[in-house]
Amino acid sequence: MKQAFLLFLSSILLLSCSSPEADLIIHNAVVYTVNKDFEKATAVAVKNGKFIAVGGEDLIELYSAKSIVDLNGFPIYPGFIDAHCHFYNFGLLQQQLDLSGTKSFEEVIQRITGYVESNPGVPVLGQGWDQNTWEIKEYPTKEILDQRFPNELIAVKRVDGHALLVNQKVLDLAGIDSSTEVDGGVVVRVDGALTGVLIDNAMDSVYQALPKPTIKQQEEALLAAQKICFQNGLTTVDDAGLDKEQLELIESMQKRNILDIRVYGMISNTPENLEYYLDKGPIKTERLNIRSVKVYADGALGSRGAALKKDYSDHKGNRGSFVTPVEEIKALAFILAKKGFQMNTHAIGDAANHEVLNAYKKALTIDPDPRWRIEHAQVVSEIDREFFGSKILPSIQPTHATSDMFWADERLGEGRIKNAYAYKTLLDWSGRVALGTDFPVENVSPLKTFYASVARTTEKQLPLGGFQIEDGLTRTEALKGMTIWAAYANFEEEIKGSIEVGKMADMVILKEDIMEIDINTVTNIDVVATIVDGVIVYRASK
Repeated sequence: MKQAFLLFLSSILLLSCSSPEADLIIHNAVVYTVNKDFEKATAVAVKNGKFIAVGGEDLIELYSAKSIVDLNGFPIYPGFIDAHCHFYNFGLLQQQLDLSGTKSFEEVIQRITGYVESNPGVPVLGQGWDQNTWEIKEYPTKEILDQRFPNELIAVKRVDGHALLVNQKVLDLAGIDSSTEVDGGVVVRVDGALTGVLIDNAMDSVYQALPKPTIKQQEEALLAAQKICFQNGLTTVDDAGLDKEQLELIESMQKRNILDIRVYGMISNTPENLEYYLDKGPIKTERLNIRSVKVYADGALGSRGAALKKDYSDHKGNRGSFVTPVEEIKALAFILAKKGFQMNTHAIGDAANHEVLNAYKKALTIDPDPRWRIEHAQVVSEIDREFFGSKILPSIQPTHATSDMFWADERLGEGRIKNAYAYKTLLDWSGRVALGTDFPVENVSPLKTFYASVARTTEKQLPLGGFQIEDGLTRTEALKGMTIWAAYANFEEEIKGSIEVGKMADMVILKEDIMEIDINTVTNIDVVATIVDGVIVYRASK
């Protein structure tokens, strides 16, 4: 292993001369600037949290600095940006039951049992089960939960967050019975009996009824999420759906200098949130940007809630559903366009994408540079792709393709699957794509995003040759999608997303160069350090 990491931790030189002053110089590195020419450099100088010089080894002669670090050839990239995630909820999940990776409902029950034994009297909240990965690919039911845990509150979300399994005690608390119907949601029944599975809007009454986390728990959640993000090289996160109280807590913690990560906060589409922020107008600080609204057009493909133009191939008579009625989407689009707010709409099925793209097209005659986003853009018919362009951007999550590919064709059929996860095609239409993970739905690592973008396989290299590899991205496109294009989607390309003079000194240092090494080894690379405003916020312990 190279010795540069030891130097990184210890080589601080105190200089005094008449040269221009810098706080930090990093040199002898491979610096991917991701500027318009995608140039490489070997050194950067930082002062007051901004890059003041980007160039060659002569920077150590041109500037005096409090700290000079020799990286001995390690690569540096702009700080990674996750263009679509659930940062706050991910933090809360660190306090809850993790059901990811469970291979059967029996394993889910085992984990719930262990959690109840270790946390007596505490509601069992969690996320991560996925029936599509089980041998019996059917929704679980609540009978066993009712038998074993009649006095516990149990509410565990499917991996995508669009379906919830609860026991009878929670149904009673939420006032859900066999006659309950919900617009934009499904109370799943079998032969008229409640199964305990609730889809999309049907989950809302449960969340309203369950105990809310305390302020202390919320702050601990945000700090836990930040720690994990920094460990993975993320310096900005786009949280796709936050309420006023959560946004204000984030801003408060940032002002107190206990939350350093930058947050692009999408406002959840509720009457209370809209009334407050649309009157107040966009909010922009060094670390927080609030100028967008997150809207749900439909549900998820895995729970058959995505709105399709034709029936699901594996569930005749079902075309999914719209979480937000189409007329409401259209009306909101005109309101947001007039108010100057970005509209970021979750659209997965081809029917949802069609309706949202049409609504956008009609509303966006008002704003010359709106950069409205389709979040996920998962199944887009050929006739609808032409709507994408400089005004409408795809915000996509490459690991969804490699997670869903084992069952998505069952949902969509041979014809429609060709229009799904078509990232290169969307890039060709739009000119840019913003890349994210949707964590905690997928793993938080941006290196997994990079790998899935390029290789289009799992880490076990399945399928051979890549899933619909013609829609894979190049390494350059993937890196841009995690940096400058994501910054552009946030209206922040002038201040971040590349390593250029005047921009925020956000960087990530890796042990190996993802632009050069065998693509199948990318996800094994360690983050050496993460830097925000020229300050190390994470460094590896070895």
